[in-house]
Amino acid sequence: MSQTHELSIELAEKSLLGIMLVENYLISDSGLDSEHFTSQIHRNIFSCMQELASAGKTIDYITLMTMREPMELGGANYLAELSNFANTVKFDNYREILVAHWRERKKAFILQQAQQEAWTIDNIQKALDDIQGSDTEQNTSIMIDLVELGDTPYKKSAVRKGVTSGLSDLDKMLNGFQRKELTIVAARPSMGKTDTLDHFAMAAGWAGYLPIIFSLEMSRETLLNRLIAAAGNFNRLKMRNPYEHFSEEQKNNWLPTLTHLSNTKIEIDDRAGLTVAQIRASARKIIKANPNRQPIIFIDYLQIIRGANPKDNQTQIIGQISWDLKQMAKEFDCPVVCLSQLNRSVEARQDKRPMMSDLRDSGNIEQDADVIMFLYRDDYYDKESESKNMLEFIIAKHRNGPTGTVMAVYIKETGRLANVVWGQGGSK
Repeated sequence: MSQTHELSIELAEKSLLGIMLVENYLISDSGLDSEHFTSQIHRNIFSCMQELASAGKTIDYITLMTMREPMELGGANYLAELSNFANTVKFDNYREILVAHWRERKKAFILQQAQQEAWTIDNIQKALDDIQGSDTEQNTSIMIDLVELGDTPYKKSAVRKGVTSGLSDLDKMLNGFQRKELTIVAARPSMGKTDTLDHFAMAAGWAGYLPIIFSLEMSRETLLNRLIAAAGNFNRLKMRNPYEHFSEEQKNNWLPTLTHLSNTKIEIDDRAGLTVAQIRASARKIIKANPNRQPIIFIDYLQIIRGANPKDNQTQIIGQISWDLKQMAKEFDCPVVCLSQLNRSVEARQDKRPMMSDLRDSGNIEQDADVIMFLYRDDYYDKESESKNMLEFIIAKHRNGPTGTVMAVYIKETGRLANVVWGQGGSK
C-alpha cells in the first residue's frame, strides 16, 4: 500500500472522528466498530466514544481524556485538533472509504489464512461473504411475508395514508405523499410553485409531520413572509408595510397567525448552491434533533442544486441529482418533494398545459420520480379565462396510482391554496 493511500486513510479516519465529536449522534448511526480503524490510537478514541455514548454522556475531547491515559488517545492536543478535520457533508463518503479499506484488509488476512490452513473453497467463500457485513445483509425470502399476509381478506386493516397535501382532491389522487417516494412538482415561472410548496409544508406541519424546506433560491426572510401571508391570508403587497396598510383586524390577527404558523415546526435551510450530499447531511441532523416527528423534505428547486461533478453536462448532472434525491427518500424513509423548472417549449404551443417532454434538462427525472405533477393556471395566459384563481394539478406520472387532473383555488395576492369546494375567498 502506498504512503499516499495510507495518508488518505488516516485523514479519512481523523475526519470521521472529528465529525463524530461535533455530531455525537453519528457515533451510533455510523454502524462502525473500532476494528474498522487502522490506527490503534483511532481505535482507542472510537472505543471511548462508544462507551460514553452508551452511558448517555456528552462526547468531547475533555470527556474522552477522562477515559484513558492521554497518550493512548494521541494526547490532549491531538484530540482537540480532531474537530478541525470535521466535514459533515463528507461523512458518508469517508465512512465508505474506511469500510472498503477494512474489507480489503480482512480479505487479505482470510486468503493468507486459507492458504496456510488449506481451507475449502466453501469456507473461503463463507468467510468472504461474512466481511460484507450488515450493509449487504438482507432478508430475501418471501416466506415470512406470505405467512403474515395469510389472513388479510378476513380482517379490516387501515389504509396507509401518506403525508397530507392539504388539498382533499389531491390527497384522494395520491393518497398523500408516501414514504420513500420522490415527487417532482414542475411548472413554468409564475405558476405558483413556491406557494404550492409552502402550502404543502404548512399542511404537513399542522398534521404533525416535520417539514424541512431547502430554499436554494429564495432567502429565509422572503420565504417566511410568504408563509405568514398564506397562513394569515394577508395581502403580500400590504405586508411590505403592515404598519401603514393593515387594518386593525389584520393587526389583531398578526400574533395569532405567527403562533399558528409556529405550530408547523417548519425547518428552513436557505443556503444557496447546496449539493445533494449537503442537503442530506443537513436533513439528517434536523431529523435526529426531532425524533418524534416523521419528516417530509421539500426542495426549491432541482435545477439549482449543485452537481457533485462539475465536469458533467447539465443533463448528466440533473440525472445524477434526481437519482440521489430518490435514494435520499429511501434512506430517510420519508417523502421528498422537489420543485422543477420546465423548458420554454411550453410557450410555443397553443395549449400551454405542460407535458413530460417539457421537463428541463430532464435526464432521468421521468425514471427516478414516483410522482410527477405539473402546475397550470389558465388565467395567467388568458386574462378573460373562466378559470379565475384556479390552479390545475396535472398528475402526469404516478408509479403506484392513477393519473389525471385535480383543481385547487389559488389566490396569488396572498399565496394561499384551498380546496375548490370551500376556499374561494379572495385576499383581505
